[in-house]
Amino acid sequence: MSEAPAAPPSVSADRARDRGIGLLVRPPEPRAGWRLLPARVAALCAVELQKLRHDRTELYTRAVQPALWLLIFGQTFTRIKAIPTGGIPYIDYLAPGIIAQSAMFIAIFYGIHIIWERDAGILNKLLVTPTPRSALITGKAFAAGVKSVIQAVVVIVIAALLGVALTWNPLRLLGVAAIVVLGSAFFACLSMTIAGIVLSRDRLMGFGQAITMPLFFGSNALYPLDVMPGWLQAVSRVNPLSYEVDALRGLLLGTPAHLALDFGVLIVAAALGITAASSLLGRLAR
Repeated sequence: MSEAPAAPPSVSADRARDRGIGLLVRPPEPRAGWRLLPARVAALCAVELQKLRHDRTELYTRAVQPALWLLIFGQTFTRIKAIPTGGIPYIDYLAPGIIAQSAMFIAIFYGIHIIWERDAGILNKLLVTPTPRSALITGKAFAAGVKSVIQAVVVIVIAALLGVALTWNPLRLLGVAAIVVLGSAFFACLSMTIAGIVLSRDRLMGFGQAITMPLFFGSNALYPLDVMPGWLQAVSRVNPLSYEVDALRGLLLGTPAHLALDFGVLIVAAALGITAASSLLGRLAR
């Protein structure tokens, strides 16, 4: 007579039961921070960009100033030939500087957004989440960069309509987008750092207006370094906007540039800006 089949060992059932109870008692292991950081930066950047769907007037109104610079200042100085530009028309020389300027003007007042979020109670809610402060700052900084890229596209179209000889090489245009994002990220972080110091919108507006023109005129956006006085050349060499303009000219016009140095300076400046703004973010929530 054949024997009845042996019952499966009860150990496996006990182990499955233990695992089930263990999952109820012990939460799953959290993912490492380095995995969460890019996802949270992208999510916060997307939240910032959602605001454009509800109000796009900012993009339209900000296109007026660069158009005036190119139409009036650029065409006038092209005719009088007062500034040496290495043999290229002055309006061509000016266009990359205006792209950098318009991107900076978008980013330099970005601290107002974070002060408004503080006043509305949004910032406190974000700070109690597990999201690192650096991710919060980075998301906002790169959202400013994406807005600036949209602004740069508008300026490039205006410049092309005015006959500026810009490149249409896709790889160079990708480099232009990367430079604009990095430059805007630094200036947005600079604005948020100032916001963490002054703590109010009125003071931030005053500081923003006080530093935008010196940053612009203390760079090579309007004229080459060779025509500047010695002290202004020293200022221009420590001004991140000068490296942004230098890279944009090299990519869009093909003029001699130091792209490796320009990218390196802007990457370091953006990283330092994120660090400084993140360290001061807690002051806004007090």
